[in-house]
Amino acid sequence: MKFSRSIVLAVALIFAWATVGFAAHSAEICQKRIESFNYLVDYSGSMMMNFPSVGKTKMAVAKEVIKRVNDMVPELGYQGGLYTFAPYGAVVNQGPWVRSTLAAGVDSLKDNLETFARFTPMGDGIQAHNGIISQMTPRAAVILVSDGESNRGISPIDEVKAIYAANPNVCFHVISVASSPEGQATLDAIAALNACSVSVKAIDLLKSDAAVDKFVGDVFCQERVAVVEDVVVLRGVNFAFDKYDLTPEAQGILNEAARIIMEHPNMKVQLLGWTDSIGTDAYNLKLSQRRADAVKNYLVAQGVPASRMIAIGKGKSFRYDNNTEEGRYMNRRTELVFMD
Repeated sequence: MKFSRSIVLAVALIFAWATVGFAAHSAEICQKRIESFNYLVDYSGSMMMNFPSVGKTKMAVAKEVIKRVNDMVPELGYQGGLYTFAPYGAVVNQGPWVRSTLAAGVDSLKDNLETFARFTPMGDGIQAHNGIISQMTPRAAVILVSDGESNRGISPIDEVKAIYAANPNVCFHVISVASSPEGQATLDAIAALNACSVSVKAIDLLKSDAAVDKFVGDVFCQERVAVVEDVVVLRGVNFAFDKYDLTPEAQGILNEAARIIMEHPNMKVQLLGWTDSIGTDAYNLKLSQRRADAVKNYLVAQGVPASRMIAIGKGKSFRYDNNTEEGRYMNRRTELVFMD
């Protein structure tokens, strides 16, 4: 997707007074590696113990990490689900993956249950999941989230071997919240069974967006194709908290945007709506769509054909610091992506 440099310059100059930010940047398009995936999450007593140096239980860390990964999974029509073991159960049944549904399932997991007498039969839990695995659309991924403290039942390593023998189109990946060398060794042994496996430590995913992005790319994407997008951030087109009304300032900026778009009839535009991080993912996704729709509707009213624009709600933005009032305001924005 390209937008001519002359048009970009015109947009940047005409909107300079409105502090419009333009950036031509490389984006990556994910080509699907898998068709289906499940999280299989350790729900045993040891997961309710504190994770070293974090000040949270291992389960709380696991929940946060799964949600960070879930936020970055591309919307490519995956099948997905969320299951626990110790005890084994379905939280979100395998089916069409919906980001907000899986996030709500993660939120429903408790992270402060008792630890006493709640052992970890990891191998039994993996075996119990085999029935679901056999029904997953290949190629399939099982993302095992655990501290590796297997202390009851059959060997988890032997059980994963057996599943690989019966289901060659499945791959186990590991997110480790291990706090002991023995637990980490068990998880490393599972990851070593198949070259397809991706193994990461939860602490890395917790602290680094780049680590999350790499994990998502390695598990969900066959390859990433770089494309160039030209993005204009309309910094005057920001929104009050929990609102999608256009201010007079925003309308003035969009009047100029409409004129530029109509002067270039071969140009198509994506309108990307964003929110700050306050509130649930599901609510913010809807709010961001309303913001993108509000901009599109205004541009249509100024004479831009609706067929030349697509409004997309992107949900929460983390481009600016959500810990500050100014950063949250900047995240409540709309971006224009220009395409030939």
